Amino acid sequence: MGRFTVAEFCVGGGGQALGLEAAGFDCVAAVEIDTDCCTTLRLNRPQWNVLNDDMRLVDGHRWKDVDLFAAGVPCPPFSIAGKQLGTDDDRDMFPEALRLIEEMKPKAVLLENVPGFASNKFSYYRDKLQMQLLNIGYESDWRVLQASNYGVPQLRPRFILVAFPNKRMPFYEWPQAREMQTTVGNTLCDLMGQKGWKGTDKWVHNAQKIAPTIVGGSKKHGGPDLGPTRARKQWLELGVDGLGIANEPPLPDFPVDGLPRLTVRMVARIQGFPDFWKFSGKKTAAYRQVGNAFPPPVASAVGLCIVKAFDGKYPTQNSRKAIQWNLLENTVPYC
Repeated sequence: MGRFTVAEFCVGGGGQALGLEAAGFDCVAAVEIDTDCCTTLRLNRPQWNVLNDDMRLVDGHRWKDVDLFAAGVPCPPFSIAGKQLGTDDDRDMFPEALRLIEEMKPKAVLLENVPGFASNKFSYYRDKLQMQLLNIGYESDWRVLQASNYGVPQLRPRFILVAFPNKRMPFYEWPQAREMQTTVGNTLCDLMGQKGWKGTDKWVHNAQKIAPTIVGGSKKHGGPDLGPTRARKQWLELGVDGLGIANEPPLPDFPVDGLPRLTVRMVARIQGFPDFWKFSGKKTAAYRQVGNAFPPPVASAVGLCIVKAFDGKYPTQNSRKAIQWNLLENTVPYC
């Protein structure tokens, strides 16, 4: 099975791009408007064609006939954390995605957004989007996938739409959920004890649960934290202080029964990023890149199913495990 090409827009900190790379896609274009995100992408993948640009100003003809068009268009127009203005929000980039798809004519389309886009409130917009795709030659299907079903230790539902040129869509099958779920304690045990904190073992024992959804935060609202009051209560049950992000793991003299804060690296692990993936910028900028990301393992699972639809063959269980392990080898702790 050969490799394929992907042009991705609104790439952010690289979660979807990294997952698609693991599934067999080489990035021929990574278009992102945020400078810190672009620096992160170039730092980790200097071979990628990273463009610090607004997707509204990009001509898609330059990547005509690319294998996959992928985009995680801005979520505020549809997020329950915002005003859910939909088409009335000038950050709605779905029309631009449609323009680019028509210009590029890819072999497949992958669009990702918040689960709010699947709500009844936006049913008309969803139906319209699918009809517009059909009008330019693409059949589509969508699901809300739960990240915890694909090796990510958090409750992170995401709206995923996949589209193929007419008559190819029936070959696509959605990824199957894993039987075993990963917990926060097992994911972070080595990082939490990295500085010799004596309360690590007890903390790990009490953190055998799935985390609430990581939030990225807005540039309009202060520094990084783990979300609103309800989310912080859930973090408290996991033994985590959600009021902020720490600069380093708890030190040896940190109280055994204390509530540690997570570091950016810990949050990145919970998002499914491998430890080799570095984030550019100061703590707040780095955290936003992590918090707004599409978990790489979920992107990889969807990407593998897209590959299956391309060649009519489902990757073997061994090859799938190998790809997943390569992606997560520096993420899985030794506890």
